[in-house]
Amino acid sequence: MSSVEPHPPATHLATEVATQPDDWVHAATIAAEYSSILPHPGERVAVIGCGTSLFMSRAYATLRESRGQGLTDAWPASYPHTSRGYDRYLAICRSGTTTEVIDALSSLPAGVPRTVICSSPGTPALELADPILIDEVDEQSVVQTRFATTTLALLRHHLGENLTPVIDQARAVLAEDPETAFAAVRYAEQISFVGMGFAAALADEAALKLRESCQSWTDSYLGTEYRHGPIAIAAPGRAVWAFGPIPGLAADIEATGAHFEHRDIDPMAELVRVHRLCMLRAADLGLDPDHPRSLSRSVVLD
Repeated sequence: MSSVEPHPPATHLATEVATQPDDWVHAATIAAEYSSILPHPGERVAVIGCGTSLFMSRAYATLRESRGQGLTDAWPASYPHTSRGYDRYLAICRSGTTTEVIDALSSLPAGVPRTVICSSPGTPALELADPILIDEVDEQSVVQTRFATTTLALLRHHLGENLTPVIDQARAVLAEDPETAFAAVRYAEQISFVGMGFAAALADEAALKLRESCQSWTDSYLGTEYRHGPIAIAAPGRAVWAFGPIPGLAADIEATGAHFEHRDIDPMAELVRVHRLCMLRAADLGLDPDHPRSLSRSVVLD
């Protein structure tokens, strides 16, 4: 292990991960500008997306309902449950070309307001709904980071949240030396991510990021479900990484010999930590995190 480079090489992913705190600051301006086409309090809302965008949809849906702003469902774009009588649809799609998203937007009930958040100008999705184009956070890496988190920041600002502490936490994360910040998880054989509330969706996203960028063995669970089976694989050399508070779980994990990773910071800032680990582990393995195997920027089906 002594031959491993201490810091990951420059990649598009590294550049895009590093801009996130500034992107989240600017997201407040975008939220204010487009507030009229974002969900209004009391509306029944469905949010749709694929992959990472679906996880952001789930996180937002949980936050919106928890703030009492109305029923909010999150659905895969391939199965959007349009018969439930929603007052508004919101789609999240970085590329603007994903087949399932285009098909979903094309088939939504007539007359129901719909908005799409996208970072790719001139794409079909922008013509099928009221557009919120945030091309300043578009990405060259296939692995999606800043578009997703900035979209979630935009929606959290729209909910009335003060993200200043979250942004400060993300800046602190980015300033850390990865050699020490990830000493306990850098070489973990397997990592399980857990979370509650909106953090559960970000735990799912964290597991996906490591699978995409460096082919890591990861999984993710609702924190309260981890004891109901998944704990059986916890062992020395492996890790359980908690997003947000998970009362009582630390002792159970430590009893297995696995490492329990947890910080008292916002789950969105915690996700930035995982982004940095993705780059580090990819460099250790000689992988290109900008071009993961078998993946492309957009899934376009025949």
